Amino acid sequence: MCRNTLRDEPVLKTHKLKTDIWLPQKRTTVFSFFADPRNLEDLTPGWLHFEILTPLPLQMKSGVLIDYRLRLYGIPLHWQSEICVWEPPHRFVDRQIRGPYRAWIHEHTFTELNGGTLVADTVEYATPGGIFVQKLFLARDLSRIFAYRHERLRKRFGASNPQDPTAVKQSHPLSEGQKASFGELQ
Repeated sequence: MCRNTLRDEPVLKTHKLKTDIWLPQKRTTVFSFFADPRNLEDLTPGWLHFEILTPLPLQMKSGVLIDYRLRLYGIPLHWQSEICVWEPPHRFVDRQIRGPYRAWIHEHTFTELNGGTLVADTVEYATPGGIFVQKLFLARDLSRIFAYRHERLRKRFGASNPQDPTAVKQSHPLSEGQKASFGELQ
């Protein structure tokens, strides 16, 4: 279970991002790639100057903390994530402990489908600066980050062109923000 650490703010205005991509590899192979945090650097665009600070290698499991450094619009940021659900090779969930968001919970799922693996990401997050920051910056930036991630995954795992509907299910657009309890994701 992932619990919100913002006890004084039981209800936050949250946004949800959902993406998925089909990869022509076995679930165990794809999950193993995601289980190695070093691969996150390859899946993150260079303009973020992303760097893992936690000494590697890491034994991934529930409760593991991972520290990162990145730059966004020239501003250096520190991000700490906790792996709060670890269920290989089906799913894992990370949540931001410290970082640029008011809240961030990211569920990664891996489903066997048509001889390959459907990798789905669901991110529920709350932004600093409210709807203004969400609409002007974060929605666009997150779409760019996940588009880059999908391109890198296609190159890594041999998926076809993203225009081929049999190879890649297109990312869903960001939903409009909604008030929601940010308690648990199971």
